[in-house]
Amino acid sequence: MAKLRTLLTALALSVLASTTLTATASADAPPRSGWNNWSCRPSAAHPEPVVLVHGLGGNSWDNFLTLAPALRSAGYCVYSQTYGQTVLGSVAGGLAPMAESAVEVGAFVERVRTATGAAKVDIVGHSEGTTVPAYYLKYLGGAAKVDDFIGFGSNFRGTTLNGLATLAAALKLQPLLTGVGCGACTDYLPGSAFLAKLNDGPVAVPGPTYTSIVTRYDRVVTPYTSGLLTGENVTNIVLQDKCRLDSAGHLGLAVDPNVTQLVLNRLDPEHSRPFVCRPFTTLGV
Repeated sequence: MAKLRTLLTALALSVLASTTLTATASADAPPRSGWNNWSCRPSAAHPEPVVLVHGLGGNSWDNFLTLAPALRSAGYCVYSQTYGQTVLGSVAGGLAPMAESAVEVGAFVERVRTATGAAKVDIVGHSEGTTVPAYYLKYLGGAAKVDDFIGFGSNFRGTTLNGLATLAAALKLQPLLTGVGCGACTDYLPGSAFLAKLNDGPVAVPGPTYTSIVTRYDRVVTPYTSGLLTGENVTNIVLQDKCRLDSAGHLGLAVDPNVTQLVLNRLDPEHSRPFVCRPFTTLGV
């Protein structure tokens, strides 16, 4: 058991290091698609600016290199931030405890509303970028400031990471995660205090419309049904029900053209375009 603990600890540190090395070269690169343009003014066709919320380990731009340009091309004012920064700074966000990150998201929404003059925003998030905003909407007054909330790779009840979370708990590896500044990693464990509060009553609260897009090939949020919601103002979409030729995994959703179509249609359902299923795979990633 001691050898296995040592091996898993080394593996966790190796993954963290490789992620840092991969992202360091480009984490500060500015978006080139026109998003985070603070002089943008919402049009009559799209009166709510869109706030993008990245996933665990993402940052303000790398999670949305596909989706943000598509939203800008469709005429939306688009904004994002790197929330939840800890020891890795802006290279990898979303690591701080999620309740703290929810406060950050709320402050960013206020900044966007002030800059654009919009009464409300739309939020589109990936992975942890669904969990954190859901807390903001439910407990921090966000429901009065958000019109549409759309998530993909959603996670509202935690994940076993295909059993790895259970193994980490058995080997008492949570202090390792906390030690490298990943309070969110502990918050994601099923049964955590954060998730218990989020799921004290329905996650979806009155006011905003909620859309949750999940994939049956998710190997990060397990089971994928952790991303499904209940409520009259909720639409759940299992990607393969819309496009059986799409086998994108959790990370692949961020660059999936079918997800982009669904997001655009849900943001403006009155002018939605016929959905065209495009064969797509990221080999389970």
